[in-house]
Amino acid sequence: MLIKQLTVFMENREGRLDEVLKTLANGNIDILSVSIADTTDYGVLRAITRDPDKAKQILTDASFTARLNDIIAVVVPDAVGSLAKVVAMIHAAGINIKYVYGLSIDGDGAPIAIKTDDDAKAAAILEAAGVKTLSDSEI
Repeated sequence: MLIKQLTVFMENREGRLDEVLKTLANGNIDILSVSIADTTDYGVLRAITRDPDKAKQILTDASFTARLNDIIAVVVPDAVGSLAKVVAMIHAAGINIKYVYGLSIDGDGAPIAIKTDDDAKAAAILEAAGVKTLSDSEI
């Protein structure tokens, strides 16, 4: 299963993250998980929200550069080597992993977001192997 991720491109300057988060809060958007990566000139905020379509529209209307894309959300068992097994399954299929980050949601195990070159194929491989994937409604 795939879930929608909100991606926001921001200038790397003081206060820009505050502006994005206030815009989402004023739009009554509940952020469930967030990850930020940066370079010298810009940052990339990735977020899982309760209403990704509305979140994107609110940010776009406020002149932020935002888009939605699909990612895989999996629950990795809380055991040594569990994440390595998930990554190995994807790698064995010849699929590149672009990034991974932890999700801040309750449940058993460690919820992880994974973005690959072929999310649908990677999700199918993981599901066939018995790895629990999450849908938007389960997040």
